Amino acid sequence: MTEPNRSKAPHKGAGHRKRLRERFFAGGLSGFHDYEVIELLLSLNTPRKDCKQTAKDLLKEFKSFQAVLEADVKDLCRVPGVGKANCLGIRLVKSVADRYLEAKILEQDVVNNLDDLKDYLNHTIGFKGREHFAAVFLDAKNRVLASEILFSGTLTASAVYPREVVVKALGHQAAAVIFAHNHPSGDVTPSSSDKDITRKLLFALGFVGITVHEHLIVGSQGVFSFAAQGMIAQFHKEFKDSDDFGG
Repeated sequence: MTEPNRSKAPHKGAGHRKRLRERFFAGGLSGFHDYEVIELLLSLNTPRKDCKQTAKDLLKEFKSFQAVLEADVKDLCRVPGVGKANCLGIRLVKSVADRYLEAKILEQDVVNNLDDLKDYLNHTIGFKGREHFAAVFLDAKNRVLASEILFSGTLTASAVYPREVVVKALGHQAAAVIFAHNHPSGDVTPSSSDKDITRKLLFALGFVGITVHEHLIVGSQGVFSFAAQGMIAQFHKEFKDSDDFGG
């Protein structure tokens, strides 16, 4: 009697996975729950296992869809059912989205059109669990030359080093810079330290002829613009007055 070929037997949940994929091809992610999106990503490299419960466990562990996408491999693998192989989809989709959004801002005049830049910054650092300080370096026509995360951790005025920022800006041959950092709490109200950092960087870069156009704070509650609130103009005036008087 011939033994059945068990390797080709459909696994539990195979029909559900197929239906998820068919839904995606038919209408994208419209109507998908967050756990279903994560389930779909897990299934990309999980050949023969139902991923629904694992996806729900990930959301329970990290509290939000964005936090799951931001989690590193080590943290993802703490959740039962997740290994280095099957979290590939989660890490890959985040990296692909980062690259896509970065490509949209490269060589654009982002000063006169901040929407794409805000989308990029919010996606790349807006939902991270600790603070990250980024700089977007611009040429003389305000086109993006490069974007880098310069500092990570608790961003006090003493933790952001103007000298390092100046070196980076000169290295990119930048004519201007836009700064951004995130608030993990979600509240984008600037602290006194945020204001001190902005002022110090504007002064440091001003002395080497590099303009600071903006400082954005991003988080789950929106985006705060130093320029829109008149703070950048105020700091520029302070710098100009100090220069006029040799201060």
